[in-house]
Amino acid sequence: MKKILIAIGGLVVLVVGGLLVLPMLVPADRIKDEMVGAVKSATGRDLSIQGKVVVSVLPSLSVQVGDVALANPAGYSSKDLARLGAVDIRLKLFPLLSGRVEVDSFVLADPVITLETDRQGKGNWVFDVPALSAKPEAKPAAGSQSTTGPADIRLGDVRIANGKLVQIDGKTGIRQEVSDINLQVALKRLDQPLSVKGALVWNGKKVEIGLDVASLKAVLAGEASKAEFSVAADPVKLGFKGQAKGGAVPALDGDLSLVVPSIRGFAAWGGAPITMAGNGLGPLSITGKLAASVSQIAFTGAAIAIDAIKARGDVTVNIAAARPAITGRLDVESLDLNPYLPPDPPAKTGAGGETSPAKAPPASAKGWSDDPIDASGLKAADVDFALSCGAIQVKAIKVGKSAVKLALHDGKLVADLTELALYQGGGKGRVSLDGAQPGVGLEAAFQLKAIQAEPFLADAAGVDRLSGAGNFDVRVSGHGKSQRQIVSGLDGKGAVSFLNGAIKGINLGAMLRNVGTAFTGGPASAEKTDFTELGGTFTIAKGIVANNDLALKSPLLRVEAKGIVDLPQRSVNYRIEPKVVPSLQGQGGASDMGGLVVPVLVSGPWDNISYRPDLEGMMKQNLQGVGNALGGVVGVGGEIRFGAVVVRRFRGWGGP
Repeated sequence: MKKILIAIGGLVVLVVGGLLVLPMLVPADRIKDEMVGAVKSATGRDLSIQGKVVVSVLPSLSVQVGDVALANPAGYSSKDLARLGAVDIRLKLFPLLSGRVEVDSFVLADPVITLETDRQGKGNWVFDVPALSAKPEAKPAAGSQSTTGPADIRLGDVRIANGKLVQIDGKTGIRQEVSDINLQVALKRLDQPLSVKGALVWNGKKVEIGLDVASLKAVLAGEASKAEFSVAADPVKLGFKGQAKGGAVPALDGDLSLVVPSIRGFAAWGGAPITMAGNGLGPLSITGKLAASVSQIAFTGAAIAIDAIKARGDVTVNIAAARPAITGRLDVESLDLNPYLPPDPPAKTGAGGETSPAKAPPASAKGWSDDPIDASGLKAADVDFALSCGAIQVKAIKVGKSAVKLALHDGKLVADLTELALYQGGGKGRVSLDGAQPGVGLEAAFQLKAIQAEPFLADAAGVDRLSGAGNFDVRVSGHGKSQRQIVSGLDGKGAVSFLNGAIKGINLGAMLRNVGTAFTGGPASAEKTDFTELGGTFTIAKGIVANNDLALKSPLLRVEAKGIVDLPQRSVNYRIEPKVVPSLQGQGGASDMGGLVVPVLVSGPWDNISYRPDLEGMMKQNLQGVGNALGGVVGVGGEIRFGAVVVRRFRGWGGP
């Protein structure tokens, strides 16, 4: 027994002595040269090691290397792709002898990683070396079991200390930097929970991150395992709790939450400040269920809140196709767009101290834009989406419950307005935008019924000159590369009618009695022309709206009108012929009954329309019958003749 103990003791001494002598037999310089050569062969890049290489065996097999750098190729502003202040790798020796890998420590101190693209967009992380031919993996014999594998790896002190990540865009020169990266990894075994905790600093804000996985071994094997992930900073908090799966088909499935105290603040922190007018885009919160894989991302049961806007919906994005395909729905409770619009101009102060709202530049002064329309966004994805809203407000315009279906395929967008509640009326419509060809093709069709004109026009344009229940049936189409081209090429047709209303600002009945007071006898709000029916049909050709059958029917009054609306020039040119008739019948009554006619000319730009009586036309039309009866005619230039005798020459407001 004594001899056996002596033998065992001698063996232990030999083993320990060998382990102590081994580092001396393998010089550090040789290890350094082997590392440099291996990296050069694998990446084609130069690896420099300026610090010492220290190798030891006891109490653990360790390699410590200082000041290591992996160089960039020519053409980049940064010298190195990666630089490490120190690398400390220590493996427990005796578990390694038995086939287990137990990491006593793996520490990267002061690592700096610089990811840079050159002027052609090539990244410095792309290595110009031929791909190594993959050797087929040897299959284990039937019934055999692997003695080593993921379950044999154990981690001790694994961390990154004081790291830095730099990103440089060679085309724009934009530089982004993440500093003070500190990560700590805890993993006893791969089949045990993994925990990663750490923090970093980006754009002056500390960001804390966390990752917990119940079984990393299951994830690597393509099986599902419980997982949690979190990112927390002052501008944003992101959290995920569910399951993760790796392997050939990685996937995530669980609950996602996002909280942003201020969208504007978050955007500014990210380096893209929002300059959009208005005071909206404050707090944002999103919760829902995320199911993501390499081919599809689905976010269902989503609850979204932006400022005072609350919505629910689902969205699925298929990313396997050449162009992303998006399907989903969104139901918005109420949408007030005013916080996202520019504020109204400040009120002007008059000479007497009174204030009045400042007027925006007139539409005709602004004109249509000649800027090219960029329709490339219509080709970015295919979309099938349903949107509903309980109420919408834009400035003073109030829209009731509405629903629209959006379909975008191959650059063509079709929006079907299936429901619209608008000022005690409603309707439906369709708008199509075709961006498949250069420019944009536009097609629109709307059918609206019983829209109360007065409150709608008052809210939409600050105009209250027309009241009544409006009905519209409009179809238009056009194509162009700018607003002006589209408007100038519009074609279409339609019909408009208003029932039981009034035209404010002009009293056609009073005009027939006293032409002067009809236009100058008092404030515009005190004058109006009541009607039981007002409407007509129109056609559109090359942006010119032509109407030849506009008719107004009212007790004791009939009005006929015709003219054009020049959309490209934003102007109106109409002739209105009111007529007093011996009937109290309104809508449905005849429009060709005899009576006195006083024509009115309506013309001018949209923002400054003028009304004036056509006295010359009135005299021609109403005295024609008298002149014919007496053998006379109305001559050119307002000259009235009976035979060869000139009875009167007059000049009207619109005459020569």
